[in-house]
Amino acid sequence: MATFDELSFSIERFSGKVRLFPLPNLVLFPHVMQPLHIFEPRYRQLLEDSLADDRLIAMAVLAPGWENDYEGRPPLYPIACLGQVATCHRLDDGTYNLLVLGLRRIRLVRELDPVNKFREAEVELCEEFCPAKQDPARGSLQRRLRQAFMKILPLLPEAHEQLDQLLSADMTLGMLTDVISYMLDIELPDKHALLSELDVFRRAEMLLEHLTSAADDNTPGKSGVILFPPQFSLN
Repeated sequence: MATFDELSFSIERFSGKVRLFPLPNLVLFPHVMQPLHIFEPRYRQLLEDSLADDRLIAMAVLAPGWENDYEGRPPLYPIACLGQVATCHRLDDGTYNLLVLGLRRIRLVRELDPVNKFREAEVELCEEFCPAKQDPARGSLQRRLRQAFMKILPLLPEAHEQLDQLLSADMTLGMLTDVISYMLDIELPDKHALLSELDVFRRAEMLLEHLTSAADDNTPGKSGVILFPPQFSLN
């Protein structure tokens, strides 16, 4: 996992004001990289403003009913993921391809009055936690997660080597749940529920339920996981 941009993020210097990049079909998690293709004028302005400043973008999720007001300010889910632009390439037509690294969970406190074409909000950082009483079970839970995920990995032979390396890395339970949650192909509200859960053990238990369901799903063409590495997401 790439972590070089995480090192440049300072909680002390974070203003609490973010640029909102809301999408209807993407939930970004901390610790993962997401390719994006930026073509709408308002989001091109957002990206350029970000690159000239702190390179931060808040990846928000559009709430149900967004179709009626996509060009305006449709409602958003309250929990989002703060991301940082790791790499960016401007294409000849003025659009951009970029990689965004998920940094931290954030809670939208209030949306700010419009100043730019893109939306902005005041947010607070969310702190995940591991209940102390669950510490003895942490290692067992991590092993169960890996084993459950491995049951659906054979369905992705082209990504098996990369995923083996990723899952064998020395990562915390919180990191493991975020990486698997990001890759799991489930309904968007369920995926956003995983992002919103700050109790790491509860999140891991929720994830195990989804992994078990995916392993038992014999629907043709249904793998339970998204493509890895992920494809570019369009704004």
